Amino acid sequence: MTEPDGEAGGRAVEPARGGGTDVRFGADFLAAGARDRFAGPIGAPEPVAVAFARLLRAAGLAVPTDTVLAFVAALDAVGIRERDAVYWAGRATLVRRPEDAALYDRAFKVFWERRTGQAAPGNERREQHVTVLIDDGPDDAPDDGEEQPPLDEPSVTLRFSATEVLRAKDFAAYTDTELTEAHRLMARLRVAGALRRSRRMVTTKADRGRPDLRRTVRAALRAGGEPVRRRYLEQGSRPRRLVLLLDVSGSMEPYARALVRFVHAAVAGRQKVEAFALGTRLTRITRELSSRDPDLALHKAAQSVKDWAGGTRLGDGLRLFNDQWGVRGMARGAVVVILSDGWDRGDPDVLAEQMARLHRVAFRVVWVNPLKYTPGYAPLARGMAAALPHIDAFVEGHSVEAMEELARVISRTDLP
Repeated sequence: MTEPDGEAGGRAVEPARGGGTDVRFGADFLAAGARDRFAGPIGAPEPVAVAFARLLRAAGLAVPTDTVLAFVAALDAVGIRERDAVYWAGRATLVRRPEDAALYDRAFKVFWERRTGQAAPGNERREQHVTVLIDDGPDDAPDDGEEQPPLDEPSVTLRFSATEVLRAKDFAAYTDTELTEAHRLMARLRVAGALRRSRRMVTTKADRGRPDLRRTVRAALRAGGEPVRRRYLEQGSRPRRLVLLLDVSGSMEPYARALVRFVHAAVAGRQKVEAFALGTRLTRITRELSSRDPDLALHKAAQSVKDWAGGTRLGDGLRLFNDQWGVRGMARGAVVVILSDGWDRGDPDVLAEQMARLHRVAFRVVWVNPLKYTPGYAPLARGMAAALPHIDAFVEGHSVEAMEELARVISRTDLP
């Protein structure tokens, strides 16, 4: 099936006052397009369907070729002389969105009535003005006094979301409003830790593993004593423990206020997650961040961390963590994530020693550095250079997009 050639018509766009676009959609444009494109006898459905589809495209509707083919098949079934049958055949095949129904109704009325000479009085030269307003500012931007369209004139407002821009924006450049929006985005993150083999045996449908004698015998009793199918058991899996160490020193302050929301999402979203604040001292904040209310959780965490935006002693903090929690069991077989820029005022040899101890017992050590995305960055800071040989993954941590990638790194079972 081919479509007759013709110029596109049905829409006239003129500049509008007040920063919008005035879209004129009149019956005369549609009628002219219909007269130009109609071909073939009234009893042949294919040329009528093609002409009507071209008219809808000129009016602004998206009409793919497959929908036109469906319309032709529908006309073959219902005929072309009954107006209601043709209307619903086109409505069912050519209209894919509810908001396009009104435009379809007007186009159909013009096309059908003009071709059969049954035009309704008062509809020959009726014209409608629609103003399209483009708003690319923030949602809470104040009105700057621009000219507004008349109240009796319909208008469509197009608004652009800043979510995609915000996902890639640096945390340090956030405003308070953007930080609130970033907190909302990170609340949707689901941090699923890597899985490990469990000692508990679970049933499996595959023909492998350990024979499940109990289920096999029960199935055999239902089959008259014949073991028609053998049942098996295999080792189950369970998530590994996740340990998050957040640097809250002064150099990390522009990023820590956003990263602490990621830590809260991890703690509140799943079990077996431990969280610590690392500065001049080590503070365990798992209980404070376990609340589902993010505002309450962050308020409790801020009250418990006494050295927020202070100095940094990463080596001493990691030694305390290894001695009291990590080596004793918390970090064994766990995924340990350190969120820090690597600036350390302590002895780098101490940090290297403690990172080596941590790496020996952990399943994976991930270091998240917000400065890594900077062009030309090199891990030249003393703390970062000392820790780098003892980490399994070195990732960025400056944006919501980087936090999404971190969640995927944490859930990986294989080493990078």
